[in-house]
Amino acid sequence: MFGGRITLFKLMGFEVRIDASWIILAALITWSLAVGYFPAYERGLSTQDYWWMAIAAALLLFLSIVVHEFAHSVVARRNGLPMQGITLFVFGGVAEMGGEPAAPGVEFWMAVAGPLTSVAIGAIAYGIYRATNGIWPAPVTGVIHYLGWINWLLAAFNSIPAFPLDGGRVLRSAIWHSTRNLDRATRIAAGIGEGFGALLMALGIISLFFGSFVSAVWWFVLGMFLRSAAAQSYQQMRIQGALAHEPISRFMHTDLITVPPNISVEDLIENYVYRFHHKMFPVVKDEAHHLAGCISTEQLKNIPREEWRQHSVQELMRPCSLDNTVTPDTNAVSALSKMRQSGLTRLLVVDKDRLLAIVTLRDLLDFLSLKLDLEGGARR
Repeated sequence: MFGGRITLFKLMGFEVRIDASWIILAALITWSLAVGYFPAYERGLSTQDYWWMAIAAALLLFLSIVVHEFAHSVVARRNGLPMQGITLFVFGGVAEMGGEPAAPGVEFWMAVAGPLTSVAIGAIAYGIYRATNGIWPAPVTGVIHYLGWINWLLAAFNSIPAFPLDGGRVLRSAIWHSTRNLDRATRIAAGIGEGFGALLMALGIISLFFGSFVSAVWWFVLGMFLRSAAAQSYQQMRIQGALAHEPISRFMHTDLITVPPNISVEDLIENYVYRFHHKMFPVVKDEAHHLAGCISTEQLKNIPREEWRQHSVQELMRPCSLDNTVTPDTNAVSALSKMRQSGLTRLLVVDKDRLLAIVTLRDLLDFLSLKLDLEGGARR
């Protein structure tokens, strides 16, 4: 959501990713547990014990958030909403939907699934703690106790009616049900989310003046990310609404720039890359545009200048992938999402093995800007 994303694994068809910010935040969580939380609540242990407890607790928190977001995704999929994966960020995550819920009731049940799951995890952990306290080693029971407490805190925090937290989504579903206007409901809920984020940032600054450095950092970081998430979630909803019913055919360019497989790398660079300024070119076999593969500037970087004539496009090209191709029946929202995930600015429109057209990010964004400018102001 906020930076680069790293894919970790797949769980029942859902890709689980972490936002790049999570790496910094994981370090912050581990540090605050090792130097603050565990020394305060589990006295008399060694510094090494505190750090091992902190690492174990941070990993269990990570798994708890995955299960929390997985609950959202399962409910969404059962209600016919396509899910693109789960991305973790500060103190939570995002179950990435391929669109907006079809009805307020779907939104409500999706939203409450996460906190209810966290409450259940907390209850299980606390039950284990009560049964093993005084029997198992103190570092182990200390981590289990933390797992129960942090999941209850996670449920409580996510239940705050500030979009895009789960409580904010419940609020949005209620406003949506009342007004029958998703745009208005999202705008109100996101505004509350941004205001709550600003309040947390202010609380962080106040905590700093009172000498509570760890709390100050946490409140400020949480507030900053919540404000950003609220604003981006509202913009994402507007983008999906503007492009949801737009066919990819509206944006296709059929004046294709393709390269044959038998030319040299020197010919490719001098007559195609430097002339058209694209980073990726489709390679076609014949005039019917049967696709042979794709070649990008990334594949050319390691070839010395003096060897350009010695290598051909056919030698270096690779099969085109799902990351850089779409089919003619793909909608604009899916195409834009694919560009965002892959970092590409152009996608190939392919029908089986034939190249039909090119879709560019610039055309999608220009259309989106015009549509939001002309139609967005009329919605209330």
